Amino acid sequence: MADAANKTVATDADVKGYIAALEPDRRREEAQALLELYQRVTGEPAKMWGPSMIGFGEYHYTYDSGRSGTSMRSGFAPRKGKHSIYLMCSDLEGAAAAQQEALLARLGKHKMEKSCLYVNRLDQIDLGVLEQIIAANVAEMNRLYPPG
Repeated sequence: MADAANKTVATDADVKGYIAALEPDRRREEAQALLELYQRVTGEPAKMWGPSMIGFGEYHYTYDSGRSGTSMRSGFAPRKGKHSIYLMCSDLEGAAAAQQEALLARLGKHKMEKSCLYVNRLDQIDLGVLEQIIAANVAEMNRLYPPG
């Protein structure tokens, strides 16, 4: 049986144009703040993944089943109700898991599900802690999937 194509792939859509079109103003301003944070942390240019996800870097994976693909190394989506922060290393263990748990405890108002951190508003969280969470997750991704 052939593998189904990945639904979320990188596109040539304009990230700045996508953010400029977001409504309301707060959502657009917060997306711009997240864009700047991610660019600083990852050192990667932003790229649209699908119609609404903004990703930084990419990695290639292969599951035990043989299914493989390419995905963003880190990213976010400025959704209408809340921002989705994608933490691609969702199965952290040991020290990495303890570090993330300690950081999440200091983050502020959020919800965590699998590899997605949901934040309603940036003024409800500590952006310095968010930056540490993203940096730790990117470091773990780089360890598991070395860039290159």
